[in-house]
Amino acid sequence: MKKSHILAIVILAIAVGIIVSTAGDASQYVTFDTAFTMAENGNTSKVHVVGELKKDASNQVVGIEYDPAKNPNYIAFTLVDNNKEEHKVICSNPPASMRDFVKSEKVVIIGRADGNQFVANKILMKCPSKYEENQMQASSI
Repeated sequence: MKKSHILAIVILAIAVGIIVSTAGDASQYVTFDTAFTMAENGNTSKVHVVGELKKDASNQVVGIEYDPAKNPNYIAFTLVDNNKEEHKVICSNPPASMRDFVKSEKVVIIGRADGNQFVANKILMKCPSKYEENQMQASSI
């Protein structure tokens, strides 16, 4: 065999190894119902759950437990998924800005169900765009 053939086989094997290792770490988007069913069946893979923070009748966010003076690495809140099912979420990695967190339109949590709560290791936020109003005004001119 030529050295170029051996090198091509080695590079191909490395590429396949990388693809397989990253595919095993991929998680899926599910609802709370699916996440808790997976956990009950012994599936411990990470999942994404999309939802909104729980709000009261006056549209104010409620149920956030965060006290950086006590523990800056703990946050708990209630998330309502797209099926209107709500669960308590705990996370040891709070968002950098609580103001942005409270204002966010959608929240994506990555983690797994544990008992009657969801343990997230990452929180992603979709914040309202501050440019939407300006774009609408500019397009109407």
